[in-house]
Amino acid sequence: MSRSAHPAGPRHADVLTEGHYTAPPADLNVLDPKVWARTVTRDERGIVTVGGLGVDALAEEFGTPAYFLDETDFRARCRAWAEAFGKDADVFYAGKAFLSRAVVRWLKEEGLNLDVCSGGELTTALSAGMPAERIAFHGNNKSEEEIRTAVEAGVGRIVLDSFQEIVRVAHIAQSLGKRQRVQIRVTVGVEAHTHEFIATAHEDQKFGIALAGGQAAEAVRRALKLDGLELIGIHSHIGSQIFDMAGFEVSARRVVQLLAEVRDEHGVELPEIDLGGGLGIAYTSEDDPREPHEIAKALSEIVTRECESAGLATPRISVEPGRAIVGPTAFTLYRVGTIKPLEGLRTYVSVDGGMSDNIRTALYDAEYSVSLVSRTSEAEPMLTRVVGKHCESGDIVVRDAFLPSDLAPGDLIAVPATGAYCRSMASNYNHALRPPVVAVRDGEARVIVRRETEEDLLRLDVG
Repeated sequence: MSRSAHPAGPRHADVLTEGHYTAPPADLNVLDPKVWARTVTRDERGIVTVGGLGVDALAEEFGTPAYFLDETDFRARCRAWAEAFGKDADVFYAGKAFLSRAVVRWLKEEGLNLDVCSGGELTTALSAGMPAERIAFHGNNKSEEEIRTAVEAGVGRIVLDSFQEIVRVAHIAQSLGKRQRVQIRVTVGVEAHTHEFIATAHEDQKFGIALAGGQAAEAVRRALKLDGLELIGIHSHIGSQIFDMAGFEVSARRVVQLLAEVRDEHGVELPEIDLGGGLGIAYTSEDDPREPHEIAKALSEIVTRECESAGLATPRISVEPGRAIVGPTAFTLYRVGTIKPLEGLRTYVSVDGGMSDNIRTALYDAEYSVSLVSRTSEAEPMLTRVVGKHCESGDIVVRDAFLPSDLAPGDLIAVPATGAYCRSMASNYNHALRPPVVAVRDGEARVIVRRETEEDLLRLDVG
C-alpha cells in the first residue's frame, strides 16, 4: 500500500488550532505514559503492544473498531485506590463509567465496592457475584421496580435524590419488612471547574436536594422519622473530570456544617460522608491528574479539619472513582479509511468508527490524543482531525491532533484513555454495530463484551 505524503494541510510547529497555537510533539512515535495504559509499549518492529500482544494481531483477530482494556492496569488502579484510602474508608467503583460482568468480578477480587445507577447495572452486578451489601444504588428517578429489586437484594445503601424518593424507598422497605440503609444526596452549591453538562453540585440541575433554603435539612428530618429507613450519612458529588481539590474542600465544609446541624437538632451524629467521584484523568499530555494517595490524603485532611472545628467525630469517608480507574486502562483501535487534505486548514482522517463508539467529543467537546500504532514513521507531522463514518458533521473523534504526513488508508491508529463512558454511551446510530471490549493480560486476549452483529439489530426489530 502506498504511503506517499499528503501535500496539503499544515504540517509544521505552531499551528493555529481553535484559536490557539499548538506545536506537534517532538517525536510522534513516543507514547506518553500519562495517557496510555501501563503495559502499552512499542515493540522492536515499531508496532504498539498491550499486555504483550501487538495491535496488528489484535486487529486481525478481533477486528476494528474495538476497545482493548489492559486488565493488569485496571487491577493495579483498583489496588492503588483501596490502599490509598485504607480500611477506615470505602471505595465504590462508579459502574456508569464502564460495567461488565468481568469488571464486576475484578472489583470483587480487588476489594472494591460498586455503585450502580440503574436496574440494568444492578442486575449485572448481582449476576456477576458482587455481594449486595457492597453495592450503592444511585439515580435521580429510580422506578418503584428498581427500588424494590434493590431492597429485596439487600443493597448496602440507596442514595436518596428527592423528597418523593424518601417516601418511596421507605414505603417499599416497610412493605418488605426491611429497614433500608440510605444516604441523602445534597447539592452544595459548588461550581466544579468542568463542562456545564457534567457539573453536578450547583443548584440549577437535576441531581440531589439543595442545601440552600434548608431543603437538605428538611430531607434529613423526614428520613429520620420513617421506620423503613436507616439514615447513615450525607452524599455529595460536585462534577466530573476535576483536577482542582478546592471544590472538594468547599463541598466537605458545607456537608460537615449540615452534619453539625443534624447533631444540634436531632442529637444524632451521622456516621458516614460520601464525597463522590469526578477526579480527572489525562486525556492529553497537558492534563495533570493526581494520584490516589494524594487524593486520599487531601480528602482525609479536609474532612478531619472541618469535623474538629465543628466538634464532630470524623465520619467514615466514601469515594466513587469510575473514570479514574477504568479511563486510562483502555484504548480504541481504528483502521484508517480515507484521508482528505484541506489546503491551508488540516487533513481529515476518517476511521471505521466514530461517534457511535465515542460520543464524548461531540457531547462535551472532549479532547483526546491519537497515535499511529501499526508502524513508526519519520515523516513530518501534519495537523489532522480524526472523524468517523457517520452521516453527521459533528462526528469527530479527535478534534485536533498531529499524525505523520505519510499516513495512509489501512494504517491502524489508536485513541487512548477511552475506558470510561465510550462503550457505556455507545449507540447504534446509522445502525452501526457497537464494538467489542477485549481484555488483554500477560499475552492473552479475551472478549468480555462481544461485538454486536446485524442479527442483534434485527432481533430487536419486530416490525
